[in-house]
Amino acid sequence: MTYPRSPKTLVGGLAHLGRLIDKIRLRHAGHIQDYNYLTVGFDKYLLEFLNVNGQELEQRVLQGGTDEEILCWITSRGRQFSADEIRTWNDRILAGGPKDEAARQRFQARLKDIATQRGVPVNLLPHVDTWADVIELDEGRL
Repeated sequence: MTYPRSPKTLVGGLAHLGRLIDKIRLRHAGHIQDYNYLTVGFDKYLLEFLNVNGQELEQRVLQGGTDEEILCWITSRGRQFSADEIRTWNDRILAGGPKDEAARQRFQARLKDIATQRGVPVNLLPHVDTWADVIELDEGRL
């Protein structure tokens, strides 16, 4: 399985942007089918933060270019960010965990799925408490 970059990889100082770019590229190359992007989760939140239309970003990524070129396109269409806004964004993505009971249940369900895929009990998985770490665990980087 080919995975997009870690949400922890920074592009233009922003967590998750490289991952979103990779998701678009990989999905359209036929390497991943089951990734929902642009309308849910971190992808949706990132597009809102960037103030960029997801379909327009998708079209731009598919035209080709480097991460830096895509970032320039984003900043020319979206908004400029202060260092504080970027820190707040990155903290939200990199340190965020489940905030309510429904989210805790989804979090535990993801861990159970990962444990099942690995053929081990949940308690033998590395300890994680953030959504970003669940992604890392699920994709074999933890």
